[in-house]
Amino acid sequence: MNPTYDFSGKVALVTGAKGGMGYATAEAFAKSGAAVVLADRDEAAVQEAAAKLTSAGYKAIGVGCDVVDEAQVDALVARTVSEFGRLDFAYNNAGIQGEPTDAADSIADDFDRVNAVNLRGIWACMKHELKQMREQGSGAIVNCSSLGGLVGLPGRAAYHASKHGVIGLTKSAALSPCVNLAASAPLLCAGITTFSPMQHWKLEAGQRVGIIGLGGLGHVATKLAAARKADVTIFTTSPRKVADAQRLGAREAVLWSDAAAMKRLTG
Repeated sequence: MNPTYDFSGKVALVTGAKGGMGYATAEAFAKSGAAVVLADRDEAAVQEAAAKLTSAGYKAIGVGCDVVDEAQVDALVARTVSEFGRLDFAYNNAGIQGEPTDAADSIADDFDRVNAVNLRGIWACMKHELKQMREQGSGAIVNCSSLGGLVGLPGRAAYHASKHGVIGLTKSAALSPCVNLAASAPLLCAGITTFSPMQHWKLEAGQRVGIIGLGGLGHVATKLAAARKADVTIFTTSPRKVADAQRLGAREAVLWSDAAAMKRLTG
């Protein structure tokens, strides 16, 4: 079952939006009723992507923006607000990979380039998005990290460093006074730590963790976290999974569609 949302009157901003996950997210926002700003450093390609949405009857614009340049990010958020009046959602998705290189042979310029886009770019986007959301009193942000933000792989030191950084950056920002304004991928709620099965040995009794879904890794993660006597909250789209979550040892299971519960958990 896929959840449905009504984002009529809302405004979403998506970076890295000319294709892939960025475009798919922008399209999903548009189909749910939001006006969407698609941003990408490839201005021609992102305007073409936006044109696909407008030709289908949705509200969208494409804006060229290199997230490495903070001034361009500032201008992007300003353009969003001038065009549509506000900013309700942001998906900071822009990112790049470097060439696979042994850490001993890596080049400083390559390391700096990957981190400039993947980490500093998300910092700049989040900074200016949060300013607008703080001013208007509401908003939600998803920062795209990766499984590479939880583990390492040979030859990918720069990329994995950047994605680990995104998670740390987002966790810190979520503890600011704007905690109720920002949520991060995989998930950050007030006082709840994201959890992967690969991290189960780090858990302490009573530690609050959030797990998305009960299929596959979600099922395994729930059992492992419960075995460590962690305080587990499951986020699911299926009412049938609520009983399963409690049977596996979760303290509670929350439906994404339960607005009251989500508001309680996100501050």
